[in-house]
Parts: sequence; C-alpha cells; structure tokens
Amino acid sequence: MRCVAPSTETGAGAPPAAAEERDPAAPRRLLYGRRTGPRLRPGRRRLLEELLPRLSIHLPAEGRLDPATLFPRPVAAVRLEIGFGGGEHLEAEAAAHPETGFIGVEPFLAGVARLLAGIAARGLDNVRILVDDARLLLRALPDGSLARIDVLFPDPWPKVRHHKRRIVAPSTVAEMARVLAPGGELRLATDDPGYGRWMLAAVLGEPRLEWLAGRAADWRTPWPDHTTTRYERKALAAGRRSVYLRCRRREEERIGLA
Repeated sequence: MRCVAPSTETGAGAPPAAAEERDPAAPRRLLYGRRTGPRLRPGRRRLLEELLPRLSIHLPAEGRLDPATLFPRPVAAVRLEIGFGGGEHLEAEAAAHPETGFIGVEPFLAGVARLLAGIAARGLDNVRILVDDARLLLRALPDGSLARIDVLFPDPWPKVRHHKRRIVAPSTVAEMARVLAPGGELRLATDDPGYGRWMLAAVLGEPRLEWLAGRAADWRTPWPDHTTTRYERKALAAGRRSVYLRCRRREEERIGLA
C-alpha cells in the first residue's frame, strides 16, 4: 500500500489549518502526498459523510486513550494497522477475528471509503478509523495496550532527502514497541530493498523487540495468515520481491539481554 506518510518537517502536504491553529508545544501533524485522489462515487462519498463519523477516533487533547474503550462491546485484544491503503487486509482480519478490536490509520480518503464499503457490506462492528497522522495516535496510547501492529507496504520515500518522511523509523519503532504488550507482534512488509534494510535496522536497534526470523524463508515469504493486497499483487506481477519482518515485544525481564 502506498500510503501518505507523516513527517517531522514542514511541507506542502500539511493542512493549512493545522499550521495556523497548532499549539507550539503540541506534536506536529504533518502529512505528505495526496489525500483525496480521484472523484468518489456517490455511494462512497455518502459513507464518508454518514458512516465515517460513527467510526472515527477522536484523540484526547491530553492524557492517554484506552483503545479497548473505542468499541461497542468488550474485545479480547486490540490491533493497529498503519497505512491500510484500500483496506483489504484490515477488512479480512477484522472479519476473521470478531473478538478483536481493530484500529486502522489512513489519511487517503479514497482508501478510507473503500474500507467503509467493506465494513458496511460485512456488518463489522470491530473496526475504528483515524484519518490522521499515526504518530499522534501512538503517542496517545498507553503502554502495552496493543496485541499487534501491522505496517504493510508503506511509501518508501526512496530519495535520501525524503527518508525522514518514512513512517518506519527508530523514533516510531520505539513508540510501537512501547504500546505493544509483552509477546505482541510488529509486522512490517515492503517491496523496496532499501526500505527493507532501513526497517530491519530500526527494529534491530530497538531493545524491546526481537526479530523472529530463523532462516531466509522467514523474511522472504509472508506469514501463513497474511492477506495479499492489490498493491502487493502489482508488486509481484512486476517481479519485485518483498520483505516480511515479524518482530515480538520482549518480556520485561528480557529487555536489553539480546
């Protein structure tokens, strides 16, 4: 999924109102890339107007947000997908695991509308959506509050001067490790070799995470329960090989020993 990526720099992708109204002490909300895309069909636009407000996450001005409270019924665990693109993976996971709550973050509205169509068609009540910068959500979540985080095929921003825009970076990986429960998983995937090396360096540099690869096939092939997305199929058709990284949050007593 080529998703809009947040950055810590000022740029044309930042909504003007955010720059004008932001408290200087508050985290920066800056997004690069397109957010609207092609004209939406009337049905999809109606979903954005009527269904999205009921599923949207509103971040607190201060304090933490307990993700389990976002859902209309008790959930056994909560998972997060950052940059869900068209929502194929998130929709399939939510349908397969109704006992789990799912949070999806995606600033591209056409992708959000596609996910909303799937949610409506399947009658899913275990999905909530943030149309914003994923870093703001990570900062608002309590320690150990998520069972899994997926970041699948984010925009690689291949030019060196744009690397700071990558959503997977040491600072965000540290936040992901913080909000994962011990034993929870971080799953990363990319078809860009440079970004794959960058991702691996970021997770290997985070002492709270351990990489679960024991052989080459463990990072060259997707995990058994993986749902292939449209973007991933295009990458395969173009002959691009993907990297799949599974990492686990260490138990507290093991942090720093590996």
